[in-house]
Amino acid sequence: MNNPSLILVVDDEADFREIFSVKLTGAGFHVETATNGEEAIQKAASLAPSLILLDMQMPGLNGVDVLLALKKNPETAGIKVVFLTNLGDPRSTGDGAGSEEHFSREIGAAGYIKKTEDLDVLLERVKAFL
Repeated sequence: MNNPSLILVVDDEADFREIFSVKLTGAGFHVETATNGEEAIQKAASLAPSLILLDMQMPGLNGVDVLLALKKNPETAGIKVVFLTNLGDPRSTGDGAGSEEHFSREIGAAGYIKKTEDLDVLLERVKAFL
C-alpha cells in the first residue's frame, strides 16, 4: 500500500490486540491500539483513523458507549467503526444470522466481526469495510 490506512484496534485483552495488530500490519496497514474505551475516544480524536475495530465487552466504557461518544463528536463522527466480539447481539434471540449486523448498523457501526473468525477472513472483512 502506498498510503496505508490507519486502523485503531481497541480491546482490553492484550492477546487480541497483538494478534490483530500483527495480521493487519503484515497486510500493509498502519495499526494503533487502545486498551479501553476512554483511550479509544482520545486516540480516535487525535489520530483520525480510517477504521476502528472496537471490542464490545470492556470494563468501564463498553463498545456501544464508545461508539455513541464517537458519533456525538463532530471530529470523530465520520470514522467507520466495526464491532469485535465473541458474543452475539446482546438482544438476539438466536433466531437467525444477520442480527449482529443489524444491531451494529442500527446504532451506527459499519458492521460486526467475531473475534474467533479466521484471521484471513477478518482481514478480508476489514478490507471490505475500508
